[in-house]
Amino acid sequence: MTSDQDAKVAARRQFLKLASLGAVAGTVAAVAEDGKPAAAAEPEPQGKGYRETAHVRKAYERARF
Repeated sequence: MTSDQDAKVAARRQFLKLASLGAVAGTVAAVAEDGKPAAAAEPEPQGKGYRETAHVRKAYERARF
């Protein structure tokens, strides 16, 4: 391989390492915020239509509606 190709491969690998690290950090931050994942916060009631669940209330709180 040429020097130019080696540089492209190294840059791609570095990007993929940082992208995966960012995904892990985002997941940890989301779980650490409440101490438990949002899906496990409360069970969803059955039926159709609008339901104000914990994650909806948190979104309203953050948006200050």
